[in-house]
Amino acid sequence: QVQLVESGGGLVQPGGSLRLSCVGSGFTFSRYGMRWYRQAPGKERELVALISYDGGSTIYGDSVKGRFTISRDNAKKTVYLQMNSLKPEDTAVYYCNAKRGVDDHWGQGTQVTVSS
Repeated sequence: QVQLVESGGGLVQPGGSLRLSCVGSGFTFSRYGMRWYRQAPGKERELVALISYDGGSTIYGDSVKGRFTISRDNAKKTVYLQMNSLKPEDTAVYYCNAKRGVDDHWGQGTQVTVSS
């Protein structure tokens, strides 16, 4: 059974940092591209960042470029999202996604709230 389990969300003040983690199981993690998405209340889900199966390529959404960093450790079957200089508009539920061809798997999400 495929599982993606996110952790690391929480409440942080503007300008602060958080690191999200997503552990995969039930599939060959090292063969999948990994993505972080987020969805704020009343808004569509948006792509935050993606990383290729081997970590060689990354892409970021315009709103997080220069502030967020995606990385992965295939030995630990884990993808990370380091979030720095957080803003109130980063408040959302953050979802981990594993994709390879038509295979498309999602985690349950972790809440990130940026507020003073």
